[in-house]
Amino acid sequence: MDAASEFKSETKRWAHNYPELGTGPVPIEPCISPEYFEREREAIFRRVWLHVGRVEEIPHAGDYFARDIPPAKASIIVIRGNDGVIRAFHNMCSHRGNKLAWDEAGHCERVLTCRFHRWAYAFDGKLQRVSDENQYHQLDKADLALSPVNVETWEGFIFVNLDSEPPETLSEYLGELGRGIGGWPFSAERACYSYRSEVHCNWKVAMGAFQESYHVPFVHYRSVPESPAGPDNPYARPIAVRLFPRHQTLSVYANPNVKANAMDEVAVRYGPGMRKRGVVSGDLPPGVNPTRSPRWGFDMETIFPNLLMMLWGNGMLVTHQFWPSEYNRTAYEVRIYLRKPATLGARFSQEYNRAVLRSALMEDLATLENIQPMLESRAKKHFIFQDNEIGLRHHLKVVDEFVRGAA
Repeated sequence: MDAASEFKSETKRWAHNYPELGTGPVPIEPCISPEYFEREREAIFRRVWLHVGRVEEIPHAGDYFARDIPPAKASIIVIRGNDGVIRAFHNMCSHRGNKLAWDEAGHCERVLTCRFHRWAYAFDGKLQRVSDENQYHQLDKADLALSPVNVETWEGFIFVNLDSEPPETLSEYLGELGRGIGGWPFSAERACYSYRSEVHCNWKVAMGAFQESYHVPFVHYRSVPESPAGPDNPYARPIAVRLFPRHQTLSVYANPNVKANAMDEVAVRYGPGMRKRGVVSGDLPPGVNPTRSPRWGFDMETIFPNLLMMLWGNGMLVTHQFWPSEYNRTAYEVRIYLRKPATLGARFSQEYNRAVLRSALMEDLATLENIQPMLESRAKKHFIFQDNEIGLRHHLKVVDEFVRGAA
């Protein structure tokens, strides 16, 4: 089958591949119900592995970062010890419950010190010093260490699990998706830019904008015209969809005949970016562009529950993370990882593509904030998903399985 036939076929490919997901309407209520969100807090965000940062953020002993985890009503501190081991703790002093680290990141020379009454903790969490210690009654410092949080790393990404006894390791949790994209040159990238915004919508609605490419020709016709769509594929149908028990991957089409303007041409020539077609050689891990399509643009990997990674074969990585604080409020964080530019042309390419991406993200956010109030009107009770929106159907199903205790 040629390219034109493949993307214009009437065959509903993904429903055929994943019949267990069904094809009927999907209830809206889980995206507008405060009660359902409270159940998500307990069933998901306090039980599963959550991405919180990268190892490059804490390269030296005493380096730390703090992360609030609103859906779990928790704050954690991740620190590298004198032995090089990365540990995580609840960001809470054992004395009166003060938040130990107030800033997002920093470095401690010897101990972590609470600003309230100067209790001090070693990098392994042990209580080292108590001010005016002899005035306490039966004080046992050995029992007053920081409360530990389970922490593991994968490909340089740091994950934590707030469950006291996680039922599976991080590797087991990531499963086939982790094995399939392992080996991507994550460590060759460096975080150059990040964005953060509060979006007035449910976190699942926000994630859904990045789990399908159907919207691209309509929402992004200004920022990325004809890039993930074209005459052969007018509705930006995905090249491949792979759904796992929790996670998923979407391979996005790249129009080989996109009409580039002058700045596009320079950006493509000198560096990686959104408008440059991806590498399709055997250098890619088997889970990235799994069909080895020559029309591949990038992969969108969803790591349940709230992390998405956009992988370009030419050296660009973008992560999207969604932290809900309420049923209709979500903190949206974007990080763009790029290699250090070797030339001015490469620097221009990075800046140009960052600007293009930012424009596309703003288009997404504007759409999302117009969706939530309409959902809450309850004028409609169901989403109507087409075949190429199967990623949304899958994600909502996995969430519901956790909430019902079936996961």
